[in-house]
Amino acid sequence: MGRKKELPLLEKVKITDIGAEGNALARVENQVVFVPMLVPGDIVDIKIKKKRKKYLEGRVVRFHEYSPDRIKPVCIHFGVCGGCKWQHLPYSFQLKYKEKQVADNLSRIGKVNLPLLLPIIGSSDVFYYRNKLEFTFSDKRWLTKEEISSDNDYEKQDALGFHIPGLFDKVLDIRECHLQPDPSNAIRDAVRRYAHKKALQFFNLRQQSGFLRNLIIRNTREGKVMVIVVFFLDEKERREGLLDYLASEFPQITSLFYIINSKKNDSLTDQEAILYKGDDHLIEQMDRLKFRIGPKSFYQTNSNQALRLYQIAKDFAGLTGSEVVYDLYTGTGTIANFVAGSAKKVIGIEYVDEAVKDAIYNSEMNDIKNTEFYSGDLKNVLTSQFMNIHGSPDVIITDPPRAGMHEDVIKTILDASPSRIVYVSCNPSTQARDVQLLSEKFEVVKVQPVDMFPHTHHVENIVLMTRKDA
Repeated sequence: MGRKKELPLLEKVKITDIGAEGNALARVENQVVFVPMLVPGDIVDIKIKKKRKKYLEGRVVRFHEYSPDRIKPVCIHFGVCGGCKWQHLPYSFQLKYKEKQVADNLSRIGKVNLPLLLPIIGSSDVFYYRNKLEFTFSDKRWLTKEEISSDNDYEKQDALGFHIPGLFDKVLDIRECHLQPDPSNAIRDAVRRYAHKKALQFFNLRQQSGFLRNLIIRNTREGKVMVIVVFFLDEKERREGLLDYLASEFPQITSLFYIINSKKNDSLTDQEAILYKGDDHLIEQMDRLKFRIGPKSFYQTNSNQALRLYQIAKDFAGLTGSEVVYDLYTGTGTIANFVAGSAKKVIGIEYVDEAVKDAIYNSEMNDIKNTEFYSGDLKNVLTSQFMNIHGSPDVIITDPPRAGMHEDVIKTILDASPSRIVYVSCNPSTQARDVQLLSEKFEVVKVQPVDMFPHTHHVENIVLMTRKDA
């Protein structure tokens, strides 16, 4: 076999932009080079790792000059943890590049002649904005370069933290996190200490063995806290020892659950969450409405920004009180209930049964009587027969997962021909793809990016489309 060709080292390259997936971008001899964790203005040596057809991927091996726009990250884990890759970028710059990402996706993928692109709405809180975090237990802790090169003997290889990006079985032990308010850090650290004291085995992701698997912490703006401990093994005495310790040490935990997950993957949608102590849900208030959050409920993880997101979606819908509204991928019915007071009727459709139960409960709790919720795979539920029974939509609001909408759903929307579509998305690239398909009958009128996740490249975006013959 021939020897694999050595990829080049590019010297003194100036970073000029931020591109796909939040990676920094440079151009060298008419080739685009993507490198993570850099700031425009940095001058670096880049070792090429992969050569693609249209671009190169590399890593920094030496800094020659730091960008004047670079700032000092707050977190000690920056550069290793994959969670907040933009902490070294001023927040105003983060917003600029997120807005650019939305515009680029819609124009390049969606082939949209951009109409009114409203300025991105930044988050009021850039730290401690999340209401949910999930930590993973691992008995094979990820070691940093400094730890590997040191003389220390790391006997304890346990980790309670976040996955290293792209490596399912590697977990970084987190000692501080600036994403979720107290007592999140204290709970995580207390669980780690207790587990070591009692010799509770952390999970081995490759061998599928161990006792402790995941720790999920949820909170509300009022300070209520839900903790869910996921165990791999059903061992009552050791399980109750940990749960009793948590309840004793943290009286602010108002909902304490556990899950026994012995599957090969971490998904919990098909697992039973068992209440150990406290309430079986949290209540989050948004505007004048209250929403029930169960252990497996989906709820926007930035509560303050969620309110702004839904206010814009409602405004884009242009409701007068006479419309039949379909809320697709309704989740726990947050948008459906939020707009119900301005509509004749709202139909919500969601594939997770438990979420639909929460959506119905949320309507009842807020004395909303003009909503209906249905569960099932959207492409199977949303049919012409369904619309004949429940009424044709005047307005469709859709908030799909990152993968976007199924082609069958898009075809049904085109056939239904509502006057307006409000498309809320957490992935502008799949949104742009869907917008292009919908452009057969609809045109983009307004675009509003909203930042839900400071210090990451992720951005939420709302597109208003109206029927061309309306």
